[in-house]
Amino acid sequence: RIDHGHHEHESYYGDRDTESLVKMMDNLVESLPKESQNLALEDKSKVEAKRPAPSAGGCRIEGYVRVKKVPGFLIVSAGSESHSFDASQMNMSHVIHHLSFGRKLTPRAMSDVKRLIPYIGSSHDRLNGRSFINPRVSEANVTIEHYIQIVKTEVITKKGYKLIEEYEYTSHSSLAHSVDIPVAKFHLELSPMQVLITESQKSFSHFITNVCAIIGGVFTVAGIIDSILHNTIKIMKKIELGKNF
Repeated sequence: RIDHGHHEHESYYGDRDTESLVKMMDNLVESLPKESQNLALEDKSKVEAKRPAPSAGGCRIEGYVRVKKVPGFLIVSAGSESHSFDASQMNMSHVIHHLSFGRKLTPRAMSDVKRLIPYIGSSHDRLNGRSFINPRVSEANVTIEHYIQIVKTEVITKKGYKLIEEYEYTSHSSLAHSVDIPVAKFHLELSPMQVLITESQKSFSHFITNVCAIIGGVFTVAGIIDSILHNTIKIMKKIELGKNF
């Protein structure tokens, strides 16, 4: 509970390495009454007082945000009214496991779309599984920015049924220095253009016209080849007659 900057837990102002944090936790446990410790350990045959620290720290963030279809920002940062942060020690390297826009498409809907249009759906999760690591370990206040251009795509069948409505996007990432605390920043910009793909049925007369065009093309090419062969043979005969005389 926060009340005008005051909180009920004890603040920690020491070093943030593993040894200092474990020592602080040991001191907190020792200060507890014996009765509380006995109740906490009751009905437990084996309790680990210490566990090895993970090789790398970090946070896992997941969820969704409802926004209007206007340009904006999505910023991931650390903030608290009761704690302070050392910006020089903050590393905003991250891995994007999944990032998409619009409703999540079912595997069946995506398979139906790819059967009709193979290239659709290849850019609706372009950043999935990509890692963005800050190589400037000696520099402080480095923000990682992602510039995302979003385009809405709709696929409508010949009967007027909307097969899918998805948002595909392109992205570009870069590093920038932050004046204050470094963040992971996503610049979102929706394109005013929309891709609309419709399925239409060709008439039988159109099919007949295409067949006639193909047949006419075959006869034309055959005539050209025949003319070339005839003229070539004629020239070769003239050359042979010239040699005989």
